[in-house]
Amino acid sequence: MAEVANDVMKIVAARMRTTDPKVRLADPLDSLGLESIDVLEITFDLEHRFEIEIPYNANTKFEFDTVGALVQAIEQLIAEKAGSK
Repeated sequence: MAEVANDVMKIVAARMRTTDPKVRLADPLDSLGLESIDVLEITFDLEHRFEIEIPYNANTKFEFDTVGALVQAIEQLIAEKAGSK
């Protein structure tokens, strides 16, 4: 699902507070300079884009270690949603 990965990376990059946002799958999420509000907005953006519900714990900064792990989680949620129909 390369399209999912591309969309996730675009959504993350759009919330980065830098003039030249570049995102790779191997990037640790906590190294991208995202603040708590950015993570929340990314969560909402991803839920809207993929029509899924992401479990989010407001007590932790990041649920996923890397952008790639986030992509895998999104792909799994998409598959689960498709399987429940």
